[in-house]
Amino acid sequence: MVAVHSEVDVKETHEQYDYVVIGAGIVGMATACELQRRQPHASIVVLEKERAVALHQTGRNSGVIHAGVYYAPGSLKAQFCTQGNRETKAFCRQHDIPFEECGKLIVATQAAELPQLDILLERCHLNGIEAIKLDANALKQKEPNVTGLAALWVSDSAIVNYQRIVQVMAQEFVSRGGEIRFEVNIVAIHESKGVQVQCQQGTIDGKQLIACAGLMADRLVTLCGIEADFRILPFKGEYFLLDQKHNQVVDHLIYPVPDPKMPFLGVHLTKMIDGTVTVGPNAVLSLKREGYKKWDWAFKDSIEIFSYAGFWRVITKYWRSVFCEIKNSISMRGYLKRVNQYCPSIELHDLQPYPCGIRAQAVSIKGELLSDFHFQSSQYTFHVCNAPSPAATSALPIARYIVDKVMDKD
Repeated sequence: MVAVHSEVDVKETHEQYDYVVIGAGIVGMATACELQRRQPHASIVVLEKERAVALHQTGRNSGVIHAGVYYAPGSLKAQFCTQGNRETKAFCRQHDIPFEECGKLIVATQAAELPQLDILLERCHLNGIEAIKLDANALKQKEPNVTGLAALWVSDSAIVNYQRIVQVMAQEFVSRGGEIRFEVNIVAIHESKGVQVQCQQGTIDGKQLIACAGLMADRLVTLCGIEADFRILPFKGEYFLLDQKHNQVVDHLIYPVPDPKMPFLGVHLTKMIDGTVTVGPNAVLSLKREGYKKWDWAFKDSIEIFSYAGFWRVITKYWRSVFCEIKNSISMRGYLKRVNQYCPSIELHDLQPYPCGIRAQAVSIKGELLSDFHFQSSQYTFHVCNAPSPAATSALPIARYIVDKVMDKD
């Protein structure tokens, strides 16, 4: 992630690198490591506005290593997720990072959801994912505390601490000669026989720039003088932590059947790698891109949202879902009702506070929620514009894709 500033004092110093990577989340660090692997003698610097790696989307997600159930066959999401599932687990084994292959159950609680469950089963087969459909009795045997008409069992899903993965990537990158600069505030970016990144701390020159800026992706594109074909809308995902007595309430990840018209997966029960269980997330529009408190808002972020025609087209198209998400955010009882559809034993007092996350959702001017990974580029820059879930799972193959594209330009 990166801070973008204007009208500030800038030091008049210049430093030269072969590659400049903006953002030290999992996609940025995986990309820097892949560049280093292919070009071990290249000088590479990662610029990060925070004091440490993975403090935003990477460090504030549910920690699931996805199998790739939901994604359209042939899409980048489907391709990268299935590859990333295997490679993330291999990375964890190589570096002794704890993870658990607990598997996932996608539970249908209403008859109207059964056709969608069959569609997901077929999608699993097309994407090369092992999945088994369970009836109500088989589901109850597998998860006594979960109620449903049927479920899809996906054994490849797992859990991990992604922040730990990025910390290991950063350590490896630095040990091999890479450089990470924290608390960097970017003022301007210019292209001229390379790229010049003007920071408050001085100017950094690079032959190529790769921006993996997450919630600030559209601002980086614009700062580089490229016309962004999207705008980032921040959606807050609110979670709750279950009371400790419910740490064994489920043995697997429990997901509802998702609405095929929406890119969000709904409120689910997630086993965490530390042994706790969380409930969430919902998806509520945030009026601040990095606003993790309940009522956080920022004037600039709010103006950008409400002045964007694509936002109003999204609201018009999905107003029922928007209203429902807001209502359930305000009322814990509404949130609990969604959980009780498949896990009736959880009560209101079991829901305890837990840090929220904010999803960077790219939206087109036509009001389309971009569902697949999306990139833009210029002669000397490459931008990761939309990298929603399963970006953490998919980070290693995404990094290879990015570096392939950048190497083609060299």
